Amino acid sequence: MSQPVSVFWFRRDLRLDDNAGLYHALKGPNPVLPLFIFDRNILDDLSDKKDARLEFIHRALADLKRQLEERGSAILVRYGKPEEAWQSVMNEFHVAAVFTNRDYEPYALERDAAISQLLASQNIPFHTYKDHVIFEKNEVTKDDGSPYTVFTPYSKKWLAALQSRWMKVKNEKGDLEKISFYLASYPSLKYAYKLLKTNPLPFPALVDLGFEKAGIEFPSATVTRGLIKNYDQTRNFPGLAGTSRLGVHFRFGTISIREKARHAQNLNGTYLNELIWRDFYSQILANFPQVVDKPFKPAYDRIPWREAPDEFQRWREGKTGYPIVDAGMRELNATGFMHNRVRMITASFLTKHLLLDWRLGEAYFAQKLLDYDLASNSGGWQWAAGCGTDAAPYFRIFNPTEQAKKFDPDYKYIRRWVPEFDTPGYPQPMVEHKLARERCLESYKKALGGMDI
Repeated sequence: MSQPVSVFWFRRDLRLDDNAGLYHALKGPNPVLPLFIFDRNILDDLSDKKDARLEFIHRALADLKRQLEERGSAILVRYGKPEEAWQSVMNEFHVAAVFTNRDYEPYALERDAAISQLLASQNIPFHTYKDHVIFEKNEVTKDDGSPYTVFTPYSKKWLAALQSRWMKVKNEKGDLEKISFYLASYPSLKYAYKLLKTNPLPFPALVDLGFEKAGIEFPSATVTRGLIKNYDQTRNFPGLAGTSRLGVHFRFGTISIREKARHAQNLNGTYLNELIWRDFYSQILANFPQVVDKPFKPAYDRIPWREAPDEFQRWREGKTGYPIVDAGMRELNATGFMHNRVRMITASFLTKHLLLDWRLGEAYFAQKLLDYDLASNSGGWQWAAGCGTDAAPYFRIFNPTEQAKKFDPDYKYIRRWVPEFDTPGYPQPMVEHKLARERCLESYKKALGGMDI
């Protein structure tokens, strides 16, 4: 094609409106061709051919395809390794510029560096934008410019930064689109007329990619104002529909983080705090990429994790004899979701009660969670194991029985997922809490030399 086009590369931002990179592409001089690449570097490592996340992506792309075709445009879909896919795109189209939103995971950074180099070899500019977070890794820092490693002071600085931007906007006059503030929306659809006009382009089915439907029900992308307004009162009780379950939509960008942050700012500070945690763990991963597979606190590499594959299997299957743990694992296996309070309980059980390596649990959650996010998953697991950024000492150990009494007092959640609970068919606890706690404390204390790390 001789007509110069700008390509917008969709990744974890699968929506048309309030999309920063797409907005900037559409405001440029060239018609915009949307692109998505099914990356074989990722897909080839997925052993489960009914991976629900891939089905979610495929559905989201099908919805984008419909929306684009309604506007006389289309989405170009490629399947392969990114550099090969981009070479084919450049061979087929006159690519004048490429626009995309930034991703902060180690593989994504390596991929984007390679693609940037490839495009530069053809004198094609590569424009990247912030879209997945409110604040990037160096935007909320200590006064000396170093990154925060403890959440509470980070969250206070984050809120102060947000407030200062907001006050600047309120005091500034003129076109809001020209004002740079962090909860501004990017009205991409206002410029939809700049999309490349083309007939529908080929769109692969799941089976063409070597995958099948997972048979999992995906959560809605919408939540009620009442749920967010009451979030602080309901979020810890897994038997209630008290959380938004928007994680998978944040993960793949089918909703805007800015939009939800605006709502949270007005409705519930506790919900906004959860969004701050996303930014916090994202900047931890960006500034300390070793946390992918190493503890944030290096001393914790000395913990002598046990080798007990049979016990790990019982944990995965939800057959530990602790009902709240088993309910959580069965919910995860059946739905790809686990309530956040229960995530903490199950992770603490694996690392503290069983003394099994947090990396085992992190990898299993990575395999099963619909909303799997490397930064948050690694951060959460290291928090549970005591080796992460949390300022609390390692001797915080959840008592699963007491947690169940406090957060599922009527056993509503437990009975849903563990119907044999309180019957002779339910197994006895695989480890006694008091003994497990003492074993954990002794092991940690010995490995850490008695230091409160």
